[in-house]
Amino acid sequence: MLAPMPWLHGGRVLVVDDDPMTLALIDELLRSSGFAPPTLVIDPRELRTWSDARGFDAMLLDLDLPHMDGWEVLAVLRERYGENMPPLIVVSGDTRRGNQVRALSAGACDYVVKPFDANELLLRIRMHATGHMNRHLLRQQKSALEATVRQRTAALRQSRLQILRMLGRAAEFRDNETGAHVMRMSQVSALLARELGWNDERCELMLNASPLHDIGKIAIPDAILLKPGPLTPQERELMQEHTVKGAAILRAPAGEGNELLAMAAEIALHHHEHWDGGGYPAGLAGAQIPQSARIVAVADVLDALTSTRPYKNAVSFDAALAFIQAQDGRQFDPDVVAALSRNRHRVQEIRHQFQDADIG
Repeated sequence: MLAPMPWLHGGRVLVVDDDPMTLALIDELLRSSGFAPPTLVIDPRELRTWSDARGFDAMLLDLDLPHMDGWEVLAVLRERYGENMPPLIVVSGDTRRGNQVRALSAGACDYVVKPFDANELLLRIRMHATGHMNRHLLRQQKSALEATVRQRTAALRQSRLQILRMLGRAAEFRDNETGAHVMRMSQVSALLARELGWNDERCELMLNASPLHDIGKIAIPDAILLKPGPLTPQERELMQEHTVKGAAILRAPAGEGNELLAMAAEIALHHHEHWDGGGYPAGLAGAQIPQSARIVAVADVLDALTSTRPYKNAVSFDAALAFIQAQDGRQFDPDVVAALSRNRHRVQEIRHQFQDADIG
């Protein structure tokens, strides 16, 4: 008898055979070699009653069985386990070459002829069971590594998101804006993006990228940024540089994981472009303007018009919507304006949910 192999202690084997003598022999062979007590099945119909696929490291199957032949049993097992089917060794008194080939083609991994040599059979069981257990271990390790990578990726994404939100809050403090404004504007931007056919992932990017549209204002001098009255042409030119400065702050090397920064940068750079080409900084027109920036342009102007600030009074939602609709095809993308008009009630719900103390 071969000595037990430590790494197979507890290995589980299913044996399907209608010969009690064969079952008793294999039972003793496996127990004495370090395997767990095998599952012995005389009536193959029992296999159909299993509620779950049981975890085995190897299976032995006779072809000549009552009620169901070995080919039917093999089909049942293959259906039950699918790609994770344990190695199946046919143990049969049928010596025909055709049946051996048929068994291997049907999913068996080996074919042992009765009467068998006990040591040879045990070696074959060990070989196949060890391979199966190693593959199972590798799958577990792979799953654990994938879970770790997902956790760390999520943590890294969350850290990046927190940093970007801090930058957004810094811009709010410089520009007398409020957190509620940013929340309203980003929520409306995501709503319009979804209405225009964006998928969940890109809508999530919009929700987190749009609050950074004015990040470049942290680089604008206070004398210009906080000036209560009209700006001179020279001051207006400097103020308009916040788009370029914002894009420079957010621009990151191209590569996986930078989608959020890439969208935030394009929004920061182009959210003051006009549909008719009359905006800044590049004078882009129509579809030349990234759609993300066209969406934010509408959401930002809507909220700016309906919000009270130290230097201006708020207008009503209807008046703000009428202004935007009047600029359809001029300042704003007609598709975005239409999406806003279709969703005016949902937009008003967002405004109600995220209110300033002094919102108009």
